[in-house]
Amino acid sequence: MITLADKCRAVAWCSFAVLLLVQVAEVWSRQAPWIIWLAVLLPLLIFIPGMIRDNLRSYIWLCFVLLLYFMRLVVALFADPTGPLGITGMVAVVFLFISAMMYVRWRARELRQAAVTASGHGE
Repeated sequence: MITLADKCRAVAWCSFAVLLLVQVAEVWSRQAPWIIWLAVLLPLLIFIPGMIRDNLRSYIWLCFVLLLYFMRLVVALFADPTGPLGITGMVAVVFLFISAMMYVRWRARELRQAAVTASGHGE
């Protein structure tokens, strides 16, 4: 059975991929040096192992880091309100933030219920 947490995780992964692609496209289009590539992509890439392992703390910290991308994209949208990369990036950040936040909430609830059920059957 697919739970709400599973759906949120799928949306989070899709939004993460879109945000990563938008960041790559933006840095590539500006022909930025490697240090800029590192500064823009590394904060996102470090969360991939934790997300794969289903570590809820990784999702929580990702939400904090997304605030930096959100601020950067707000500035980009003020500079160019019709820019497709800015709009797509903003949508991806908002979807990723909300889906990651809700995933943590629902997945933690599932884990608590599983622990209660396991301890109840163990008596």
